[in-house]
Amino acid sequence: MKRLALLLAITLSVPVAASRAADIQLPPTRTVTLPNGARLILAEKREVPLISFSAYLQGGALTDPEGKEGLAALTAEMLRKGAGKRSAQQIAYELDTSGAVLGMGAGVEVTWISGEFLARDEGLMVDLLRNMLRNPTFPDSEFVKLKQQSIDALKSEKDDPNNLLTEYGTAFAMAGHPYANPVEGDEKTLERITREDVLAAYRAHYGGDRLILSIVGDFEPKRMEGVLRRAFGDWARAPGTRPVAPAPARARGKRVLLVDKPDATQTYFWIGNLGISRKDPDRDAVDIANTALGGRYTSFLNTALRIQSGLTYGARSRTLRLIEPGPVAITSYTKTESTQRAIDLAVETLERFRKTGLDSLTMTSVQNYLSGLHPTNYETSDQIASILAGLAHIGLPVTEITEYTGRLLALDSAKVHTVLRRVYPAREDLAFVLIGNASEIRPVAKRYGEVIEIRFDQPLIDTVSRAAKTR
Repeated sequence: MKRLALLLAITLSVPVAASRAADIQLPPTRTVTLPNGARLILAEKREVPLISFSAYLQGGALTDPEGKEGLAALTAEMLRKGAGKRSAQQIAYELDTSGAVLGMGAGVEVTWISGEFLARDEGLMVDLLRNMLRNPTFPDSEFVKLKQQSIDALKSEKDDPNNLLTEYGTAFAMAGHPYANPVEGDEKTLERITREDVLAAYRAHYGGDRLILSIVGDFEPKRMEGVLRRAFGDWARAPGTRPVAPAPARARGKRVLLVDKPDATQTYFWIGNLGISRKDPDRDAVDIANTALGGRYTSFLNTALRIQSGLTYGARSRTLRLIEPGPVAITSYTKTESTQRAIDLAVETLERFRKTGLDSLTMTSVQNYLSGLHPTNYETSDQIASILAGLAHIGLPVTEITEYTGRLLALDSAKVHTVLRRVYPAREDLAFVLIGNASEIRPVAKRYGEVIEIRFDQPLIDTVSRAAKTR
């Protein structure tokens, strides 16, 4: 909190001209495409004796068959449960005794593995990564345990509706589109997944042509390229077709999903529609607009709903940006009895924002705020490895990062106003998701549009997205 307060103080007081000098320089990168399609991105950074990597396998949750959502995430988690001659326990032991960090999972469009090792353990790192990607064993006993743990984790997340508010909002607003499916699946879809499904998913969607591997740290790039060529250069291409999400369309009209949680004393709400893609030419202007609307403590939403009215402990606006557009949404929560007042105030704030845009003082403040935060996202080797892999996946150049501050400062409030009116939905085109005690907030929900009602204790996909599809 002290660091945030200090950062706010600095960014609000530093003149724009001073911020212009804050553009960052990433270490020089060497990008190599192997004959099998694998892409290697190598960046030498020798300040500390560490090596970080980020491996992306393109496909992610988009490869999940209907009814078995969560398969890509479960497959990714199984990679560390046995690989080559190592058991799950041996992998854990080697990581613990070397002080290394390793993580994996799935996103909407990619499966990922990331790690950080001491430079002296480079051999261990490459051998582990190679075997996890190319020789996973998927032990049946580990699969049974992991599957049950994943189901239990999803159930426990329902103790706090805030954990799943975004998943419900995305599933409802984008129903029928692949982006609507939660990456982790739900209790019912996970229950259907077998070890044979995991094996089939691995065989179809893991291969050299899907790999983007960025590696940053204390090594000599040419030598490391040779090491990685030997590790991944002969990895066969994935036989399955890489799925690509179609461009979604913005929904028109107002509609409401009411999720009944009878014991709730608060209402959690999500208000939104379709936003922009990661490559949208106006993405920098949207960064400014979103920060002003709901991206920092002094945002319009937080000021209206928390600071001035005391209706909530926080209100935010968010944009999910992938290869195709994802949702843009307002999220917050309030006491059951103040549900209508809080939602009305959120919608009024959005409408006022669309009408008036940003004044010059707010515009300058947000530009300085974002310019000040920007370098902190690229301080460490693991941060840089992750962003380099992400840029390669999306198809954006490194200048996306290195020239960001300059682009921000070149924008004016008139341009941002034009963009925000295009991106942020008008009052008559909003989707609402309310999670709370339906017996008390049902009349409120009906004020905002046609209502679909479901129960919070039911699996998410089989209730939310399928109910919305049948409207």
